[in-house]
Amino acid sequence: MLTPEEKLEIIKKYKLHKNDTGSSEVQIALLTEEIKGLIGHLKTHQKDLHSKRGLLQMIAKRKKLLNYLKGEDEKRYNNIVKKLKLKG
Repeated sequence: MLTPEEKLEIIKKYKLHKNDTGSSEVQIALLTEEIKGLIGHLKTHQKDLHSKRGLLQMIAKRKKLLNYLKGEDEKRYNNIVKKLKLKG
C-alpha cells in the first residue's frame, strides 16, 4: 500500500500536464509501484492467497492499460515502458 506522499511523488514524476492525476501513464506507474510492494510481501508470506489474487488482478489491469496506451500512442507507450523498465 502506497502512502499519500509516495503517490504524490509518482504522480509528479509521470504526469502529462499540471492537473494530471489519471492519465494512463500515471495509472501504470502507480500500479507498478503497488505491484513491487506486493511482490515483496509475497516473498515472505507465500501462502497469502488473497494478496496473490490481488497481485494478479493488478498485473492484468496494468497490462490492459499498457495495451490501450500502445493502441492510442505508441511513442508514449515506449516512453513509459522505458521509464518503468518493464518488458515491452
